[in-house]
Amino acid sequence: MYQACIFDFDGTLCDSVESIAVCANHALRDLGLKEASLADYKLMVGDGVDMLVRRLLSRGGVESEELFHSLKEKYMEYFREGCRYHVTPYPGILELLEELKEAGARLGVISNKPHANTVDVIRQVFGKGVFDWVQGQTEEIPRKPDPAGALYTAEMLCVSPGECLYIGDTGTDMKTGTAAGMYTVGVLWGFRDRKELEETGAMEIVGEPSEIGRIYRDGKA
Repeated sequence: MYQACIFDFDGTLCDSVESIAVCANHALRDLGLKEASLADYKLMVGDGVDMLVRRLLSRGGVESEELFHSLKEKYMEYFREGCRYHVTPYPGILELLEELKEAGARLGVISNKPHANTVDVIRQVFGKGVFDWVQGQTEEIPRKPDPAGALYTAEMLCVSPGECLYIGDTGTDMKTGTAAGMYTVGVLWGFRDRKELEETGAMEIVGEPSEIGRIYRDGKA
């Protein structure tokens, strides 16, 4: 019987790739490195800042620890101000969250964004009181697919892992939810395709936010 829904943020709740791309490309330009396209970023995001930076450097064939630290520092400097740039909920998400709240669901977010950025952008986009717990990456909470953040979020929501839907758009999310013992739902409006979701353990795959409400209602009955 489901009691909670835990959402990934980027590519699941909100289309946020432009904010990441703009900030990262600013940082790349500052260092004289080649910029990446929005399509490139859709394949590189989802595994935290460190992995994004390493993928950008690998893509340009200029990997080094010195460049890694320089690019990460510049990216984070831009992202502190730019994390909300053109970030908008996907169509149907606001209606879904309202439906879930009316059904008594406890709502959480777990993101590989740094925690302060995650809290900031959630508050700016959705306001206060929609989500019962918001968790980004910290030194204590390792990045997904480690299930620690999902399990901690369930604990903060006062539910067991088996009472949670875990909803995301990437293979990283499906691995996270599976490792946490949650019911994993992959969404097709984000940054990855059906094949990746199927291969990484999605228990259901949906094309519209309203289908998540149906899954929650069926599991709560």
